Amino acid sequence: MLKTSYPVLGIAVLVAVVSLLITYFPFKPQSSPPPRFFTVQELAIYNGTDDSLPILLGILGSVFDVTKGKTHYGVGGGYNHFAGRDASRAFISGNFTGDGLTDSLRGLSSTEVKSVVEWRDFYFRTYTFVGMLVGRYYDSQGNPTKYLKGVEAKAARGAQLMEKQKKEEAKQTSCNSRWSQEEGSEVWCDTGHPRLVQRPLEIALTGKMSKRCACFKEDELDQPVLEVYEGCDYFAKVCRL
Repeated sequence: MLKTSYPVLGIAVLVAVVSLLITYFPFKPQSSPPPRFFTVQELAIYNGTDDSLPILLGILGSVFDVTKGKTHYGVGGGYNHFAGRDASRAFISGNFTGDGLTDSLRGLSSTEVKSVVEWRDFYFRTYTFVGMLVGRYYDSQGNPTKYLKGVEAKAARGAQLMEKQKKEEAKQTSCNSRWSQEEGSEVWCDTGHPRLVQRPLEIALTGKMSKRCACFKEDELDQPVLEVYEGCDYFAKVCRL
């Protein structure tokens, strides 16, 4: 009986010691430094030209440390034009010179704005968030501005419209398509006949008119909104473009 009491006593002593350690030396998890507020001039310093400083970039007013991607964001890197500034518009426009390197999204469609927001989310997942750029998207207290709220609302609206368009288009079978260097492009329907039809929500989404190829049965072909491919027979099931 005495032998079996030793392990129990040892455990009791260990628990007591651990309790004392927790009481007098409580665990304090390391906390991240508070976000910093940058001015345009301050952010410009972190453009990758000084090896002793991190490389930072802004998107929609959020600032990220992208130093681990130095080969891309450092001097000579393909994305160096983003370093030391907020060039939110360029993420979707592809204009990396002059006025294209701006944080203004004025005139962009809801899907384009949605894409910029998705780029910001990518940086939150991939790099370290270090602060906010005071100006268009955040005030001096770090509060989001009306402009940022408007951008996020427009992006959310774009996502809703895209989902709605997807559901609407699923009601009408899309054409099959293929391309080869020898024969060019062609579209065809396994059932029905190829027709060009306006994408109803495209203007709201992109600000532009566009059409898609969908398959329609013979008794549906008299709809005035349907367009026969140029050079294609009215009842053809395959159209070469």
